[in-house]
Amino acid sequence: MITRRHLIRSIGGLSALGVSTAAYGVGIEPVLRLRVTRYHPTPRQWPADLPLKIAAIADIHACDPWMSLERIESIVDRTNALNADLIVLLGDYVAGVHQVTRLIPSREWARVLAGLKAPLGVHAVMGNHDYWDDTTVQRAGHGPTIAHRALEAAGIPVYENDVVRLSKDGRPFWLAGLGDQLAFLPARRFRSTGRFGADDLNATLAKVTDDAPVILLAHEPNIAPRVPARVALQLSGHTHGGQVRLLGWSPAVPKQHGLRLAYGHFRLKCDVIISGGLGCSIMPVRVGVPPEIVEVTLGRTGPAVA
Repeated sequence: MITRRHLIRSIGGLSALGVSTAAYGVGIEPVLRLRVTRYHPTPRQWPADLPLKIAAIADIHACDPWMSLERIESIVDRTNALNADLIVLLGDYVAGVHQVTRLIPSREWARVLAGLKAPLGVHAVMGNHDYWDDTTVQRAGHGPTIAHRALEAAGIPVYENDVVRLSKDGRPFWLAGLGDQLAFLPARRFRSTGRFGADDLNATLAKVTDDAPVILLAHEPNIAPRVPARVALQLSGHTHGGQVRLLGWSPAVPKQHGLRLAYGHFRLKCDVIISGGLGCSIMPVRVGVPPEIVEVTLGRTGPAVA
C-alpha cells in the first residue's frame, strides 16, 4: 500500500533534480505518456499448448484533469487494438487524489469502459478506493459499491470472491476474482471492525470444481505469498509501481512479508504480475513509471517480455 509519508519521501528524493523533474512528473508522465508493457510468463500450472492473450487495465482513477473521459476513451481504443482474448479490470476506478477539477460519476466512466471488447469478455474486480469512496458501504460493512453497480449496469461482470469457467479453443480455465483486501479500512470512523478486507481467498478457490488452470484477479498484490500453487497466475494493480520509481526501486511501496511487491513479474508459488496502472493516488505525480496497459501472453505463442 502506498502511504502519503512514503510518497512524499520519494518525491523529496527528486528535489535535487530541480523544477524540470517536478514539471515532468506532474504534467507529462501521468497525463501524456501511455505504454503497453508485455509479459510472456511460463507458469508451471498453465498448459504450454494453450495460448491466451490477456489485456489488463488497473487503477484508472477517473477525474478531471488527470484522467478525463476522453483519455479513458483513448485507453479503451488502445486496449482493443491489442486484440486480446480476454480483458481484465483490476480495480480503483474512482478518483484517488483531491487535486481535481471534477469527480467523474461512476456511470460516466463505466459507460466508456463498456466500449472494451474481447472474445472471452471483459471481467472486473473492485479496488480499495472504490470501497473507500462509498460511505454507505463503509457504514453497512458490505457492498456492492457504486462502482460495482455502475460496471454491471454497463454490462461488465464484477467478481467478489467468485469464479467463472471460460474456455479457449475448447480448453477450459478459471478466472477468479478476489474481494478487496483493504475494503473497510476507513470503517473505523463509523463502527468498530476487526477485519478490513472483503476478501476470502479460500472460499473463492473452493468454487473451482475441476483441475483446469486458474487465473486470479486481486487488486492488491500482497496476498501473493498466501496464494497456493493451484493458481497459475495472479494479476494485480494498486501500487502504481510506487508512482515514483528510481532505477528500478519503488521507495513509496514498503516491504511486506519480506517482499516489496511493487511492480513487474514475480515467481512465487504462482506467477505474479503487478501493473503500474494508469492513474494517480494521493498526489497527481508519476516519475519513472509511465501509465501502462499490461499485455500478458500465456502459452507458446507471443513475444518475449518487453
